[in-house]
Amino acid sequence: MAESPSLQMTEIEQQVIRLVADTQKIDLAEIRPESTFEELKIDSLDGLNLLFAVEGEFDIQVPDDEAKNLRSVQDIINGVNKLLAAKQGAKEG
Repeated sequence: MAESPSLQMTEIEQQVIRLVADTQKIDLAEIRPESTFEELKIDSLDGLNLLFAVEGEFDIQVPDDEAKNLRSVQDIINGVNKLLAAKQGAKEG
């Protein structure tokens, strides 16, 4: 029995999805973590604007080589989680 994805969403997932909705003018209900940029009609320029919004929202820097590999909302969520974990580790070290 699968639970509703919205019940399991983390705060970061919710923030990323909200950012995608806000920057791309897409209805929040249409965006899921597994949504691809192609499905959401996000082109490379839109993707760049979204990347800047994500970097500003989470106070992170996404390396160019990683930015090129972003193809879905889940890719952004994974990247944000990874970069925030690295940032937190640097603070603790």
